[in-house]
Amino acid sequence: MRISYSSLDTYQHCPLKYKFQVIDKVKTPKSKEAVFGSALHEVMKFIHTPGILSPTLDQAMEYFSNAWNPAVFDSSDEERAAFSQGIRIIQDYYQKNNPANFNIVDLESRFQIEIGPDNDRHIISGIIDRIDKTESGYEIIDYKTTRKMPSQEKVDNDMQLSVYLQAFLSRYPKEIGNIDKLKVSLYYLKHGVKLSATRTAEQLKQNENMFLDVIRHIETKEFEPNVTPLCDWCGYQSICPMWKHKFKETRKIDTEEINVIIEEYIDLKSAVSITKDRLAEIQEKILQYMDQEGVERVFGSHGIIARTTRKTYKYDEKKLREILEPLDKWESILKVDGIVLRNISGTLPLRIKMEIEKAKIVDKESKSLAVKKNQN
Repeated sequence: MRISYSSLDTYQHCPLKYKFQVIDKVKTPKSKEAVFGSALHEVMKFIHTPGILSPTLDQAMEYFSNAWNPAVFDSSDEERAAFSQGIRIIQDYYQKNNPANFNIVDLESRFQIEIGPDNDRHIISGIIDRIDKTESGYEIIDYKTTRKMPSQEKVDNDMQLSVYLQAFLSRYPKEIGNIDKLKVSLYYLKHGVKLSATRTAEQLKQNENMFLDVIRHIETKEFEPNVTPLCDWCGYQSICPMWKHKFKETRKIDTEEINVIIEEYIDLKSAVSITKDRLAEIQEKILQYMDQEGVERVFGSHGIIARTTRKTYKYDEKKLREILEPLDKWESILKVDGIVLRNISGTLPLRIKMEIEKAKIVDKESKSLAVKKNQN
């Protein structure tokens, strides 16, 4: 498989979005957040492109102005606020950094690296924003324009930075002997703060194994939607089963009957006294409607109804025995008990834990509806 870190990150946040974006290649307009971030990345490249003289602050702000795209914003007030924020970020960057003081090795450096065993190789591709030569070694820097700045712990374990370091080492393999002098950093432009960390060879290997684990999940072709706060910025809501009913007016799929049923279900579900027979009857109608339209949530003026699936699992006893018996762990289970299995799995290697998870099969599955009332 050929995959970029950004695609893998998309899958981790929402497998269905990964399918829409990477497999189905459904195009969506670039968001205003993405446009803002791209403009600042272009300015950072302009500022640090090696030359006889580094660009001045005025030249950097002029470059930002020329790269600016006001058309993506919802109003002139929003556009002016975003542009002003970009100018402030550039001014703050110049106050804290003198471009002439950096020894730039490369900017927007494209890479391709191979990972995995010889019989199952995968290619990771990407772009490193910046590589600097420092007094003690090298520094790999990635710019971020997110609103929130994470903890140092996040940077210490960031998968993206580990991938970038692996790409750097594939380019300069002799530097593996100086890995303790190789710094990886995330520069949060909106905060004017750079968070840095280092990696060990063992951490890079663990990171590669985690990356391969996600790839194996992708290869199962199970692309379930995942509702998170990031959905507010997703361009695929109109075709996502968790959201597309919200766009029913533009899709013209509803009948008056189902609209009435949705509103009644929300009201009955939240009432103190519920007519159970009627609730079950209209629940079945709504479930049938969801199957018919291929949606997982329906939207009424009073709230949202979401279909939830509850699965219980059991372990394939034969497979589990094949895994645990060579480790002398089978006798400690006596029977296939999930709690006992969890207790002993804490002492097992990661590879064995992953094999145990693959031995898990669905025992029962049931569906129900959950209601979220709109706030008045």
